[in-house]
Amino acid sequence: MRKLKNTELERLTIDEFKVVKKTPLIVVLDNIRSLNNIGSVFRTSDAFLIEKIYLCGITATPPNREIHKTALGATDSVDWEFVENTIDVVKRLKEERVKVLAIEQAENSTKLDTFFPEKDQKYAVIFGNEVKGVQQKVVNSCDLCIEIPQLGTKHSLNISVSAGIVLWDIFVKLNS
Repeated sequence: MRKLKNTELERLTIDEFKVVKKTPLIVVLDNIRSLNNIGSVFRTSDAFLIEKIYLCGITATPPNREIHKTALGATDSVDWEFVENTIDVVKRLKEERVKVLAIEQAENSTKLDTFFPEKDQKYAVIFGNEVKGVQQKVVNSCDLCIEIPQLGTKHSLNISVSAGIVLWDIFVKLNS
């Protein structure tokens, strides 16, 4: 078995990425502190053809050297927009008939492995602050709360890890 060279991966150019059919999935980052986490979410969003990222609250925006370190250019391929208030994004998305999902541990949450998205529905997933999670008022305004099942002693996953798990899971389910 031989590792493939980058030139053999047949990746899209940025221009091709901009026009290719996207996964009907939007990411909302609610007050993310870590620039590395933000960059990682951009890179993961590029990998799964995510439609757009909303950066809200204290979440930093490109161009930023620290974001670029982990995004590796994905800030140029994935569409993004800064909106100060996460609730404003949720309201806008709901007006556009997008189902909004908080990724959070909450009462009556739906476990990710039992969540099956409708194929003709667009979704937005909200990831929250590394310490406080998704703001309660944002959780309250969402259509559903999705929780990643965890069995160990820790209470949470890093936001970039959570994004990777959730985006991959929904991407596979929407494309199966």
